[in-house]
Amino acid sequence: MTTEAKIIQGSPDVPEIVVEPSHGWLRLELGDLWRYRELLYFLTWRDIKVRYKQTFLGASWAILQPLLTMILFSVVFGYFAGLPSEGVPYPVFTLTALVPWQLFAYALNQSSTSLIADKNLITKIYFPRLVIPLSSVLSALLDFLIASLLLAGMLLIYRLPLTWRALTLPLWVGLALLTAMAVGLWLSALNVQYRDVRYTLPFLTQFWMYATPIAYSLTIVPEQWRWLYSLNPMTGVVEGFRWALLGTSSPATGPALVSALLVLLLFLGGLVYFKRMEDRFADVV
Repeated sequence: MTTEAKIIQGSPDVPEIVVEPSHGWLRLELGDLWRYRELLYFLTWRDIKVRYKQTFLGASWAILQPLLTMILFSVVFGYFAGLPSEGVPYPVFTLTALVPWQLFAYALNQSSTSLIADKNLITKIYFPRLVIPLSSVLSALLDFLIASLLLAGMLLIYRLPLTWRALTLPLWVGLALLTAMAVGLWLSALNVQYRDVRYTLPFLTQFWMYATPIAYSLTIVPEQWRWLYSLNPMTGVVEGFRWALLGTSSPATGPALVSALLVLLLFLGGLVYFKRMEDRFADVV
């Protein structure tokens, strides 16, 4: 059984909190997130501060990582392999995909290991455990915003103007975050009981990156295999970013809807599984 908190007005100034078992698979109690919104804010801000604590370059890593990866991909895949980039300069073609990818990859890795990292907090006080992976996902937005400055500079250097399509960027950012949260809910709950998750995360992230058209264009994939790529939600995110900023071919509507539906189902399933496992976290972690 999963525990839940119920606030009962014990006195005019101090509410009494009673922790009791919840009933039913769909008793998600998402309203607790709003009641603990200040905790969500502080945990998000804490994750940001801890990330750059005692680092020499600080937030510059948010720019250096996509920049160095872009240079590597441009030399290996753009210059030596000569992969097509749909008429767009290869460096900016790759960087436009790397920025949302690194948002997703960081959010996924942090949320998947968040419960273990905060085990001391979990074992001491009650709060909705969902706050922990959610704060890890939200903290990834700062690096994304900093890396977006690099992307904006590259667009200026190559004189690629923005159009109305750039207004759709929040949609693709939201899909990337929802995908990270959906997978992170499953992996964070599993990681509490099975520590193998931390060993599989690097492989999963690397495999997922090469299964996403970051260093290459989706146009080189044979037509009969593109439906398989549509099952990868990050394919839609990457193609959506390129369409919004570079004017490349737009993501196919049908596959994009299928991908979004799969992410939504994965998120809802992960949310239910996370809430059902919540009562065991403090005992097992």
